Amino acid sequence: MATSASASLSKAVKQQYMELPQGDKVQAMYIWIDGTGEGLRCKTRTLDSEPKSIEDLPEWNFDGSSTYQSEGSNSDMYLIPAAMFRDPFRKDPNKLVLCQVLKYNRKPAETNLRITCNKVMEMVKDQHPWFGMEQEYTILGTDGHPFGWPSNGFPGPQGPYYCGVGADKAYGRDIVEAHYRACLYAGVQICGTNAEVMPAQWEFQVGPCEGINMGDHLWVARFILHRVCEDFGVVASFDPKPIPGNWNGAGCHTNFSTKEMREDGGLNDLTHHKLGKRHSYHIRAYDPKGGLDNARRLTGHHETSNINEFSAGVANRGASIRIPRNVGQEKKGYFEDRRPSANCDPYGVTEALIRTCLLNEEGDEPADY
Repeated sequence: MATSASASLSKAVKQQYMELPQGDKVQAMYIWIDGTGEGLRCKTRTLDSEPKSIEDLPEWNFDGSSTYQSEGSNSDMYLIPAAMFRDPFRKDPNKLVLCQVLKYNRKPAETNLRITCNKVMEMVKDQHPWFGMEQEYTILGTDGHPFGWPSNGFPGPQGPYYCGVGADKAYGRDIVEAHYRACLYAGVQICGTNAEVMPAQWEFQVGPCEGINMGDHLWVARFILHRVCEDFGVVASFDPKPIPGNWNGAGCHTNFSTKEMREDGGLNDLTHHKLGKRHSYHIRAYDPKGGLDNARRLTGHHETSNINEFSAGVANRGASIRIPRNVGQEKKGYFEDRRPSANCDPYGVTEALIRTCLLNEEGDEPADY
């Protein structure tokens, strides 16, 4: 399997430099979503002291013509700090800074979905919307071949790999463990992980997060995963169907509830009436290509629903919306939307759920507030 040249560099040599004192200075790594809507970029600046809040972090800029976000003749884009985390790679007092991107005229970049998501979340904050997102991904070599798979051929069929244990069943657990611990250190609200159905496919869960925090924490968890994989010389893919044929795809199942749902119920009205009437709107919001990526995954097979049909059911993993067994019995709690793709933008997904379920929007287009 092909690994990156960087992975062969001596980490022990690097470590002697990383242990040098840095004085009172702080390294802040600014992270943003690029023009693809799914790629992440980053760069670092020095601060004179440790920032205690977002307000302590300066705005910055970058060359948008090199990130698919602007033309070369007018390329400056603004980085606006939005959320701050501890840096698990450089360690305290250094920071990871998730940023929003603004264009030259201070309007949101096309792939900056955080601004409208935050506006919508503020409108319903008294309902305390909680989210939990289950991020599936596949570990690949730098040649695009799944980690641990035979170079010419396929591993044994699916069956023994989900939550599997053993060298012949779990491919790449070191990456999973490193990512989990790095997220905990950073302050990401990671709540679990497991091996998935396809070998070299894994999942981590983030949540419960309230409002805009869901998107912030999932994007930073993804960034940390990319950086961990970089150190190991492999690639984390969020492609919703990385291997065609009789292999599971990768989704980002999204669990949602409000204070009222958790305490008083009301699930049937949401799942069957509101969400069922807006299926096409949600499909467009659930992957960065307006549904084209998900069309490869949502086939009605491999634990998915059909992309063209809405369905809901208790404990049904072949439905658009799965209501957990205990929730179906108690008539209160949360539901799981199984439609979002692994490469979805969590800001877009959570915003769509709020618009349909709590703001009672109808039709195929979002309302403008």
